[in-house]
Amino acid sequence: MSLENHTAVVTGAGQGIGRAIAKKLAADGARVAALDINETTVQETAQLINEAGGRAKGYVVDCTKREAVNAGIDQVVADLGGIKILVNNIGWSGTSFFEDEEESYWDQVIAINLKAPFLVTHAVLRSMKEQGEGHIVSLASDAARVGQLQGVAYSACKGGISAFSKGLAREVAKYKINVNCVCPGPTNTPLYESAINDKIKKAFTQIIPMKRIAQPEEIANAVAFLVSPGASYITGQVLSVSGGLTMAG
Repeated sequence: MSLENHTAVVTGAGQGIGRAIAKKLAADGARVAALDINETTVQETAQLINEAGGRAKGYVVDCTKREAVNAGIDQVVADLGGIKILVNNIGWSGTSFFEDEEESYWDQVIAINLKAPFLVTHAVLRSMKEQGEGHIVSLASDAARVGQLQGVAYSACKGGISAFSKGLAREVAKYKINVNCVCPGPTNTPLYESAINDKIKKAFTQIIPMKRIAQPEEIANAVAFLVSPGASYITGQVLSVSGGLTMAG
């Protein structure tokens, strides 16, 4: 569905799922602001979109810092116009057992996975209210539904994103702003490759009913639907895109 005349902000757009989402939204007609802390990868994303005939601009933003986020969003509005779409994709986790972790690690996981979406959403809401509409999709994880071994803090944060989306959906519905959440299952990304060992990767292909992990583009397709006009009456929902790894009842 067409997203012409929509400015979309995608965080963590430098690689993996974030890059796939940015490319998909641009292909559907949106002007894409690709945000990432890595200048090289985020500019590569913007370049790929522009070379394909879309419109995108890369912004180097540390989404865990309020001043950086506010300045970045102000610049996006100045460059690309009022924001109608936000995709909170940023996320990160190491692999360790909870009992072995330091407080500094928890602070980092919470800042990236929970605080950053808070800050970016807070900064974007004013622009959406001015536009008279908006679509927000935040990426959680199926780890929020079932828990992740060696990912306790990550699971907790992603559960927070799910609850954040539901609560916010109730608050901003009066402004014609839809808020939803997508929970990817295991997905073929650089983070997955670096954080998951071969034994667990093999186990995933056995327990996922579709017998494979997701490709980033498959997550992007779900996000693109939820920010499209076709999802105008959908808000406060949590959608797993996981090949049947988890199934809502």
